[in-house]
Amino acid sequence: MKIKFITLILFISLLLNACQSNDANRKDARLKFNNPLPVEFGDPYILKATDGMYYMIGTGGVKDGFKMYSSTNLKEWDDEGRIYQGNTDSSWSIANFWAPELYEIGGKFYMIFSADWRENPTNELENFRIGVAVSDSPTGPYKDLYDRPIFDPGYPVIDGNLLFENDKVYLYYSRCCYKHPVESEVADWARNQGLFDEIEESWIYGVELEPDFSAIIGEPQLLLRPPVSMDDKQAEWESRSVTSGEVNRRWTEGSYIFKEKETYYMMYSANFFGGENYAVGYATSQYPLGPFTKADNNPVLQKNVDQGGIVTGTGHNSITTSPNNKMLCVYHGRTSETGDNRVVFIDEMEVTDDGTLIVHGPTTRDNIQSKK
Repeated sequence: MKIKFITLILFISLLLNACQSNDANRKDARLKFNNPLPVEFGDPYILKATDGMYYMIGTGGVKDGFKMYSSTNLKEWDDEGRIYQGNTDSSWSIANFWAPELYEIGGKFYMIFSADWRENPTNELENFRIGVAVSDSPTGPYKDLYDRPIFDPGYPVIDGNLLFENDKVYLYYSRCCYKHPVESEVADWARNQGLFDEIEESWIYGVELEPDFSAIIGEPQLLLRPPVSMDDKQAEWESRSVTSGEVNRRWTEGSYIFKEKETYYMMYSANFFGGENYAVGYATSQYPLGPFTKADNNPVLQKNVDQGGIVTGTGHNSITTSPNNKMLCVYHGRTSETGDNRVVFIDEMEVTDDGTLIVHGPTTRDNIQSKK
C-alpha cells in the first residue's frame, strides 16, 4: 500500500512538472524583438511578400519621398535606399510625404501614400491628398500610377489604408483637423478652462474604390470620430492632448482594418502624433463600411512611463505576421534613450476567443511590458 501511495505521489509530481513546463514553453514561445528597431520611421508598414521577404516602409528617412528596409526574419534589416521620388517637375505631390502602405497585387506592387497636392489655388497650409504609385519590384523604383491624387474630397486627407474583399476594394482615410472645428463637451470644457477657443478634429472615413485605384465609388462614409460627451468611455484617453493643454486638436487617424472570423476590426490612433499621449484603440463592425463600435478595453497600446517603462508616443500601427503566422503589431514610438525621433516597434498581438483585441506591448530590449 505504501509503495502504491509513493508511486501515486511521483506520478502527480511528474504531471505537475509537465504542465508547468508546457506553460513555460508557451510563454517562451512569444516572439521577442529588440525594440525599438534601429529604424527611424513614423507610420511604419511591413508587407510580407510572396517571395518570403518582409518589406518595411514609413514616413521619413529621405526628403521628398520614401525609402525601404528589407528582412528575412523581422530582426535584421537591410537598407534598400530610396524607392520613390516625389516633388519632381511632373509629380502631383510636392511635400510632406507621409504614411505609405504597400500591397502586392497580380505580380505588381502598389504603394499608397499621403502628400501635399501641387494644385492649391487658395494657398491652404494643409493640402494633403492620397495617391498611388506602382512598381514591378518590391524595392522599386515606384512611379505614380496617375498624375493626380486618387480623388479630391474638398478637404485635406491622409493615412490611406486598403481592404480587399469579394472583388471589391475599400479605401479608409483620415480627414485632417485643419479648418475642421467641432463642437463637443470637450470643446466647451476647454473654453471654460481658458485653454482653447475651439477644438479641431480629424475623422476617419471609408469608401469603395475602383479596382484600378482611379476613383472612388459612391460617397465616403463617416466611420470614427472623437467622443462628443465627456462621460463617453473613450473621452478620457482620446482627449489627452486637449486636456493636458498641449494642442487644440483631437485626432482619429492612422486606421488599419482587418477581418477576423466575421468581424471587421479597425485600429486607429488618437492624440497628437508628436506628443507622448499618442495611443491606439480599435473598433468593430459586421460590415466594411460600418457602423463601427469602439472597444471597451481601449486604448490597447499606449505609453508605459507611468509603469516604469521608457516608451511614449506609441501609434499609427499596421499589422503583419511572423514566419510562423503569428499576428504582429507594427508601430512607432519614442523612448527616453532614442530621443525625439520616431522609431519602429514590433510586438505580438492577438484576438482572443471572445473577440477582444490585445497588443502585448510596448516592449523594449529588456522586455519591459506596459501594464494596461
